[in-house]
Formats: sequence, structure tokens, C-alpha cells
Amino acid sequence: MFSTALTVHLFPLHRTTEFSPHHHRSSRYRPTRGKPLRINVAKFSSSVKEEIEKPPPVPSEGSDEGNEVLTSWESIGLPPVTAAKRVVLVRHGQSTWNAEGRIQGSSNFSVLTQKGEYQAEISRQMLLEDSFDICFSSPLNRSKRTAEVIWGSRAEEIVTDSNLREIDLYSFQGLLKNEGKAKYGEAFLQWQMDAPNFNIDGHYPVRELWSRARSCWKKILTHESRSILVVAHNAVNQALIATAIGLGTEYFRVLLQSNCGVSVLDFIPKSEGGSPEICVNRLNQTPSSPISAGGGRKTSTRIILVCHGFPQNNLEQGSNPFSVDIPMNMLGTIQAQKIAELLLDAKVSTIVSSSAVASVETANAISRVQEAADCLGADCAPRCVETKQVADFDVENILHKTKNDLTRFQPLQSSWLKGFEEEVRKELWEKAGVAWQLLLEELSKGSSNPENVVVAVGHPALHIAMMGHCLNLSDEWLGLFHLDAGSISVVDFPDGPTGGGVIQCINYTAHLGRWSVPITKIKGKYENIVT
Repeated sequence: MFSTALTVHLFPLHRTTEFSPHHHRSSRYRPTRGKPLRINVAKFSSSVKEEIEKPPPVPSEGSDEGNEVLTSWESIGLPPVTAAKRVVLVRHGQSTWNAEGRIQGSSNFSVLTQKGEYQAEISRQMLLEDSFDICFSSPLNRSKRTAEVIWGSRAEEIVTDSNLREIDLYSFQGLLKNEGKAKYGEAFLQWQMDAPNFNIDGHYPVRELWSRARSCWKKILTHESRSILVVAHNAVNQALIATAIGLGTEYFRVLLQSNCGVSVLDFIPKSEGGSPEICVNRLNQTPSSPISAGGGRKTSTRIILVCHGFPQNNLEQGSNPFSVDIPMNMLGTIQAQKIAELLLDAKVSTIVSSSAVASVETANAISRVQEAADCLGADCAPRCVETKQVADFDVENILHKTKNDLTRFQPLQSSWLKGFEEEVRKELWEKAGVAWQLLLEELSKGSSNPENVVVAVGHPALHIAMMGHCLNLSDEWLGLFHLDAGSISVVDFPDGPTGGGVIQCINYTAHLGRWSVPITKIKGKYENIVT
């Protein structure tokens, strides 16, 4: 198989002024308030002791100290913002302990490997043209060094915040994973299988982390800056994303964060005040292909959601090109070919698409490349990839029912679905639920295959809704994610199709390179929507 070369300018970080509302899910813990104190923490892989700034630990469940039960994250809300803010989260590059398979936690003995330095440099180039006002970083060496590489020659100082340190894993820190299994047995198994309820040394690390993440958002969102870079760690970045959008500790390890993976969140003020509206612009865009590199628990069972290429623009006729069934334009055709090249690193079992013209064209491009990939040698025969068109993937007819003036909404703007009536959104949600179940059934059919990859090609609105079903959310969350034409999103199933999905990435567009059209570059009648 070939690897797809990635351009260094991986994506444009555009800004929008409106996003669909979201509603927070339930969770149980309140961040503990208090002034930081300095304590000595013994590092378990070394006789050296090192001082680290830490706030007081969160009381364990059952403790009477400040452990107030909450019905939802909404009840403690994020601080309001007076202007739109964009926060770019980056995990540090590969560290020496990552390479060794050693549990790091909040210890501070590992440094970036040569590969980690290279990943940080690629991330610097990815973000080179973005204008950041400030950079917050974890004080731990591996993150601080990554931040220094990305921040480059910018004049402003990097601000370190101890709350951005990695999850505190106490006695586990410094152990190789096989040592953890041998020494701690059931406790280590619980950390792997039931992390939210995992207890060690009298602490619940994941619960403490979620509370700490809430404190981080208070500092980040109340800062006067509008464009903010945050460089931290795997678990803490997961907690930052989850707490921002209102997901509880049960979502730990569901929103993957790879080394130097970039995630983008937009915070939009509400006219009535209160917690801002939030949109996940993208999740875990990595320096290398998410198809070949992967991350998290290794698996060959996955669903790849492909947004079809950009359709022909008939805005002059007064309709949004993504609300009607029309062919792709030349840009869309190029995007479809780029998607097909990216997927060369996956041995696709089945391609499922809607019957819409743009989706069929994109699916056919993927199929042609997949079938040709295995017959490049002299003695190889073409491989047949099953391609299906499914009516349950057709949503253009639903979107076309709207009576609203969609020309007010820029195509694929994050608030695009907000322009549809509630009954249209609910019908979309219900159809996406059927489509998602169909994909899971399709995945189950190939469970005996060593590589079980199902590609779903469809409308961005369908994929946004299916992502919500994957995460067991409700239709109120339809505006939570942003997807671009030609993007891919990857969901892994390390426990098989009947297990929960792990989001490998959302709205990955690195393969498109210069063929990714940022919202800020679209001119004309939509210009007033963009800041």
C-alpha cells in the first residue's frame, strides 16, 4: 500500500460568528475551589524528588468535603464570553516514556524523542499562518518543549498552568504497563476497563481530572485573548474537550488525542449571556494519516465517514448547494480523488453511500482506487470492493423540505443546521439513527475479517447526526460538530461492532491540502457571516 503524502499546511483555522446551540449531559462532580499549594511528589521510577505546583486534590466520592452532587455540567456552566473565541488544543509530541510504554501521569522525567521533535515541528508548520494571542502550556517538560517549538519566534511568553498537567496516577507513575498488571492486578484492570471509577491511593484520578479541566476553562475563557493555543497532554485534552461540550467522565478514552494531534473548539457568545455556544471544529488532526498511524487501542475494525466533495454551486438560483441533489463541481472531483488516495492505507471491505449524485461520484472514486491498489504488481488480480447505495443515507429530500431562506447560511458553516425548522432537524436525526444502525450491522458482517473497514459516503448533515448517535447523544446536539466537504471522520471499534465507538478523528482535511476551501475565502453574499 502507498502512504499519502501530507502537505504541511494541513488546515485553515477559520472563524465564524454563529454556531448551533448544544445542551450539556449529566455528570456528578464540581471542581474544587482553593488556592494552589506546593507539595513534594515522589516519582516512582526514580529516587529523585521533584516539586510540582498542584491545587488541592479533589475529595474522593463519599467525602463530605466540597463534594456537591450536580445534575448536569450546565449547572456549573462555562464562564460567558463577550466575543467569539477559538481554542486550539495540541497534545505533546512522542516522549521517551511514550516510546517505552511507561505510564507517565503527571511525572516529569520524560522528554521528547527525535520523532516527538519532528511531530512538534510539523505542528508548528500546520499552525504557522494562524495568529494566536496567547499560548497556555502544561509545565511538564514534554508539553513545554512542544509548546516552545510550535510557538517559535512569537514575542509573547508561554504561560504555564499546573492545572494543564497530565492526569495524576499516583503509584502507577513510572511503571511499564506489564509491571502495572503484575503489581496491581485488579486495580490495573479497573484502570483499563472502568477508568471513571478507578481508585488508587485514595483518589479517583479521572474524576479529579474532569474537575481540574473545568478550572482550566475558567482561566482560558476569561482571558482577554480571542485566539488561544493550549499545549498539554492526552488525558487532560480529552477532559478539556469533554467538559467544554458537557460530557461526563464516562467519555474518557472516547475522544482520542494522538501525539501532536490538533483539536479546535469555537466558543460563541449568546445574546442573552450565560455559557457560550460551542462547536468542535475538528478533533485530533494529526501530523500523519489517521488511517495508517492510528492511536489508542489497536484495532482493524472501523467506520470511516466520508463527506462527499463540494457540489456544483447553484446559489444564483436561490438554494444552498448542500440542500439539493446535484453533481460535484471540479473542486469536489479533486477532493474525491484526494480522499481515495488517503484511503489507500485502508483495505476497505464495503463502501456504503447515499444515492445522491455527489455521494455516488465520491464512492466510485474510492472504489476505483481501492480495486486498482492491489493489482499494481505483475501477478496481482483486481480486488472487488462491495459498493452499496442505501436509501436510508438520503437526507437531501429532508433538508429540501425547509421553508426557511437558506441562502442566509454559508454552505457547511457550523451553524448551518440551525437554519432548519425543528421538525426537519428531528426527521434528519431519526433517519441518521437508522443509518448508523445499518453501518453497525454492516460492520458486524465482516467481523471475521482481519481488516474490517466500512466506508460511509454521504451528506455532511447525515454524518454530523450519526456522530451524535455514536456518542449516544440526542438531537439537541446537532450543531455540536463541524464538517467540511471532502473531510473524513474515523470511528474505531476496539471491542468489536457491539462495543462502543472510539472517535479517532473528526473533520480530518489534511489530505485535501490546497483543495480545502476555508470559509474565510468564500466571498460574496456570505461575507457578513464571517469574522
